[in-house]
Amino acid sequence: MPPLLPIADARRLIIQALAPVGVEDVPLADALGRTLRADAVARVSHPPADVSAMDGYALRAGDVTAIGGTVTTVGESAAGNPWTGTVGPGQAVRIFTGAHMPAGADAVVLQEDTTVAGKAVTITAVPIKGRHIRRAGQDFAVGDVGLKSPRRLTVRDIGFLAAMNLPRVPAARRPRIGVLSTGDEIVAPGDPVGPAQIVSANGPGLAAFIRHHGGEAMSLGIVRDDMAALRAAIAGAGPLDLLVTSGGVSVGDHDLMGQLMGPTSGSGAELAFHKIAMRPGKPLLFGRVGALPILGLPGNPVSAMICATLFLGPAIARLTGLSGEAPRTVTAVLGADMPANDGREDHVRATLAAPDPAGAPGTAVATPFPKQDSGMVSALARADALIVRPPHAPAAKAGDICRVLPFDF
Repeated sequence: MPPLLPIADARRLIIQALAPVGVEDVPLADALGRTLRADAVARVSHPPADVSAMDGYALRAGDVTAIGGTVTTVGESAAGNPWTGTVGPGQAVRIFTGAHMPAGADAVVLQEDTTVAGKAVTITAVPIKGRHIRRAGQDFAVGDVGLKSPRRLTVRDIGFLAAMNLPRVPAARRPRIGVLSTGDEIVAPGDPVGPAQIVSANGPGLAAFIRHHGGEAMSLGIVRDDMAALRAAIAGAGPLDLLVTSGGVSVGDHDLMGQLMGPTSGSGAELAFHKIAMRPGKPLLFGRVGALPILGLPGNPVSAMICATLFLGPAIARLTGLSGEAPRTVTAVLGADMPANDGREDHVRATLAAPDPAGAPGTAVATPFPKQDSGMVSALARADALIVRPPHAPAAKAGDICRVLPFDF
C-alpha cells in the first residue's frame, strides 16, 4: 500500500491547481471580507493640516518661558471652523481637539494648565514647542499606499479605506463554489426523515463556511447513490470556480465519488490525490472533471468540517488572490493527558480556556473532549479549537505545550 499523502502536500496540490478569479469594483459598504486586489492609495492626507491634539490654547512657545506668564485670547479655533488670523506676540487662540493650528502658533497649552480671567490667560505649565500638535500627514499623506494587495479586508481596514477617501475598491469577485451532498441516507433539514435516514449537516454547514470565508455558496442539493444521477448533477452544476462534495469518497461499493474520479470511470476525470495522512478526514480527494476542480470531503460531518478548515478555507483564499497558506496555529497548554499518536496527523476537538494560574503565564489551556467520534456534531459546535498532534507524536501530559488551531468560524 503506498504511503498516505501528507497534509501539506495535499494542500499544495490544491492551491497549485486553482487560479485567482476576476476583479470587480466594489462599494466600500460591500467590501468587508473581500480580497483587495490592487494597492489602496490615499486620496487625502490625515490629518489634512496641523491640528491640536488637545483642548487648550494655541500660542507661541517662546512668549511664555516661566510659570505665571500671561497671554491674551484673540480668537477661537474649533474642528471644522478654523481661526484664520495669525497669532502674534503675547497672543493665544482658544483651540479644541482636532481644530486647525492657527498661523504663528507653535505649541498648545492644555486648558487645565491655565487660569482664565476674561481674555487674559495665565499659564501654569511652561509650553514646549510642538507639544500637543498632530502634524499634517502624520498618519498618512496623499499618494501613500495604505493597504497593499492582496489582502482580505477587515472591519479595521474598512475604516482606514474610508479615511483615505476611497468609496470603492478593486476586489476579487466572490468565488462561486458549488456544494453537493451525496448519499441515500441523508435528507435536507425540515424534510421527512425515514427510519434509515439522517438530516444533512454538511450542506448547510459547508455553505455557511464558504460564505464566512468570502465565497458565494451555490447549493446543489442532495444526490442519491446513483452514478448516473451523480454525473448529471456535476454536469448541470453551472459555471463554478470549485465544486465541493461531501460523502462517497471512501472505497465501499456505494462510495461513488471515489469511483467517479477513478482512472477507469470514463468520466474524463483527473485525480490529483485520494486519501491523506490525517485524522479525521483520511478519504479526502481532489481532482477535476473537465475544467471543474472538485474537492471531495468525507461524509462524516466532523471530518467534513475539519477538512474544510484545512483545505477549503485555503482554496477559497487562493481563488480570491491570496496565497492559500495553512491556517494559523498558536501555542497552548494541554489540559489533559493525551496518548501517543500514530502515523497520521491528528486534529482533536478541544476547548480553549484562560491560562491556568499554576501553568505557563499567558498561555491558554486546551482541553480535548473525551470522545472524538467523527460523527459527533455537538462536540464540534462546542469546540473552540483543534489540538494538532503531529504524526508519531509521543504521549503528552497535562501541562505540556501543544499547538492548537483556533476556529475562526
